[in-house]
Amino acid sequence: MTKILLIEDDLEMQMLISDYLANYDFKVVAFEKPKEALEHLGKNSDLYALVVLDLMLPQMDGFDVCKKIRELSSLPIIISSARGELSDKILGFDLGADDYLAKPYEPRELVIRINAILRRSINSAKTIGDFEIDENKHEMKVDGYLVDLTRIEYDILHLFLQNKDKVLSRESISNSVVGVEYNSKDRTIDMHISNIRQKIGDDSKEPKYIKSVWGVGYRFIG
Repeated sequence: MTKILLIEDDLEMQMLISDYLANYDFKVVAFEKPKEALEHLGKNSDLYALVVLDLMLPQMDGFDVCKKIRELSSLPIIISSARGELSDKILGFDLGADDYLAKPYEPRELVIRINAILRRSINSAKTIGDFEIDENKHEMKVDGYLVDLTRIEYDILHLFLQNKDKVLSRESISNSVVGVEYNSKDRTIDMHISNIRQKIGDDSKEPKYIKSVWGVGYRFIG
């Protein structure tokens, strides 16, 4: 039976989710207090397939919990929260969440999201040139070494790898990556790409991987 770690301080919601997921052969281990959940996860992450995380928690802000989970484990995270603003969703994804469900929602939708994420975990690793991509874990390796990327950096680099040798404008990058907004006067995308270059050992003057296309955007050439 697939085990799900649930961090939710609403005991009624805990019971609802646990009972409903049990109907689909998921065993839920629930925690009300995030510090206890993190301590448990640090010792038992290999027992779980996925984490469902509320944001409105005692002891810690849910976004901080999300960040801590990502430091401890590569387990997929589904945020389940009444905080449904776009800014909250963007921050959640940037901190490493794999999905975001705004309450209230039908429990069946949670099952669908869980199954979709778990399906992606099957044969999720693939190699493109020097890069090994694990789409389930949102991890990237270069020449066998794990690269410490933020969610947005991962998504941008993944976009480049999927569009090798194609010129991508800043606007097209913005349209394809959650959490990146395009403004012709804003250098946010350039800053993300600069960070990616540093982390993968790419020289902007003599690029091996990401080439700047003056006046347009970037092209992945590696």
